[in-house]
Amino acid sequence: MLIPGQIYTLTVSRNTDFGQFLIDDDGDEILLPNRYVTPRIQPGDPIEVFVYTDSEDRPVASTERPLLLAGQAAYLEAVDKTMHGAFFDWGISGKDLFMPIRNQIGRIDTGKRYVVYMYVDQLTNRLTATTKLNPFVRNEEITVSPGDEVEVLVAFENALGFRVIVNNRHWGMIYFNQLFSPVAIGDRYTGYVVRVTEDNRIDISLQKQGFDEVKDAADKLLALLERQGGRLPLGDKSDPEAVRRMTQMSKKVFKRAVGTLLKQGIIVAGETEIKLSK
Repeated sequence: MLIPGQIYTLTVSRNTDFGQFLIDDDGDEILLPNRYVTPRIQPGDPIEVFVYTDSEDRPVASTERPLLLAGQAAYLEAVDKTMHGAFFDWGISGKDLFMPIRNQIGRIDTGKRYVVYMYVDQLTNRLTATTKLNPFVRNEEITVSPGDEVEVLVAFENALGFRVIVNNRHWGMIYFNQLFSPVAIGDRYTGYVVRVTEDNRIDISLQKQGFDEVKDAADKLLALLERQGGRLPLGDKSDPEAVRRMTQMSKKVFKRAVGTLLKQGIIVAGETEIKLSK
């Protein structure tokens, strides 16, 4: 069974006047409309498509890639609204993603972007958007562990930092004191789980932890030195904010990166300057 909101690799079954029919391993067929058909794709060829329902609720395939799949969250622009709900641009031409009034928190304004989650409505089998994230983004059963690499979407800002959606499943937190470059709502990052607390809170960092963090910082510092002609006006006595501004890392990590490059003989360092040794 082909489920809306997912990407499949299907086989071209036959050509028709209004498109190509594609077939899966179970023998289920779906239409790829003419606007997506190219002469080089012929019956028997495999093709990767996104499955959704058209304006008449019929399953249909597209070679376009949406901004999110079913079971995922994304930062989408509202492009229209009616008394029944709002419509969002999700990357599929000719078909906007609908969010009914019941799924909206607060006012939805055309032209603005919102963090939304997409799911398959069990009654209609339609792909549906919601800004009511908590039924889908939950921390009752945690599926990540400290040290894991995860995908995060920045969802909200609060007094402590940014609340993020982790792997489209959990809430996580990036604290302001762990940020060394600007972050905005809707940004996507590869993050790293710092800890999972006893009450299932997930702390996230955008920097690798432990030895990997130092290695990455040393590589980053070396690249910055090379771009700056071999010198940086930073050293052991430099102000932490100056270090953060110039290198996008904390003073602690900067010092560990400097130590790594010193041990390798790549740089020489003073109290207010580091430079390449060659």
